[in-house]
Amino acid sequence: MKITRRDLLKASAAIAAVGAVTHVAGAADDPLPSWNDGSAKQAIISFVKDTTDKSSPEYVQPKDRVATFDQDGTLWTEHPLYGQAMFALDRLAKLAPQHPEWKQTDPFKSVIAGDHEAMEKFTEKDWMEIVAVTHSGMGTEDFLALVKQWITTAKAPRFNRLYTDLVYQPMLEVMKLLREKGYRIYIVTGGGQEFVRVYSERVYGVSPEQVIGSSIVTTYVNTNGKPVLIREPKPFFVDDGPGKAIGINMFIGKRPYAAFGNTAGDQQMLEWTQAGDGARLMMLVHHDDGTREYAYGPGGGLPDTHVGTFSDALLAQANKSGWIVISMKDDWRRIYPFER
Repeated sequence: MKITRRDLLKASAAIAAVGAVTHVAGAADDPLPSWNDGSAKQAIISFVKDTTDKSSPEYVQPKDRVATFDQDGTLWTEHPLYGQAMFALDRLAKLAPQHPEWKQTDPFKSVIAGDHEAMEKFTEKDWMEIVAVTHSGMGTEDFLALVKQWITTAKAPRFNRLYTDLVYQPMLEVMKLLREKGYRIYIVTGGGQEFVRVYSERVYGVSPEQVIGSSIVTTYVNTNGKPVLIREPKPFFVDDGPGKAIGINMFIGKRPYAAFGNTAGDQQMLEWTQAGDGARLMMLVHHDDGTREYAYGPGGGLPDTHVGTFSDALLAQANKSGWIVISMKDDWRRIYPFER
């Protein structure tokens, strides 16, 4: 049989075309295209298959399919400061002219003076004071309007993008996959419940009633015949650490089958998830990519931080408990939706 150069060229073209079609089909079939192939990606795919395939011994009834996600550092960038903290600082600056006494009193005077070194050392008490004056003294609807205006205009300095642009594409894909397989997705955050509810549906596809977060006391008042919920400068529920397990039980009433976090504040949520029967998925995002995002720990020999601390103790606990640590650097092909 005689084979000409023209035959070889035709055959090469045909093979290339088949290869291209196969590549496109493979990409389309991949539910997690922003993940590099590896143990973390495979664990997610295997978990979903095992818990949604009726022939699997690990099958979970649709009514029980619950997955919980922390927000800061798990679903969007939390450095150099939590998004809600940036909102509070911005609002404090706007309120400062009405409060000249703040120039003489910490923590307010440090914020007004732009003393970043002092602000880095703020304690939880300092932040509670700032939140008290910036998040209260108004009706809930007024507060939501303030957040909506800020979140649709404020930008993160390093990236010059809206804070809501800095969501993690790989985690959006995980949420989408779980949702398509009948899982109900909840955001369980140490951040403010009302704050996150403003944008949760638009950004994550999570409805406001499926956001569990920290909250402050609200009081029902009737002003000129109109009922209003007034936000008071006192904490009501802190959804962090053990509070996450308590909040899940209080507001969901079911133990999650999958839980995702990134700090010691998520540890009890993962422990609570793992304590259930059957297949469970517990994952922690490790920020180890200072080029594309930020690198901090101090777990794994990374720089220490007061924002989103991932300690060596947490890393040891994850290894001991069999939780999967997601390396942002190694496991994520793409971090943000706007990347190409």
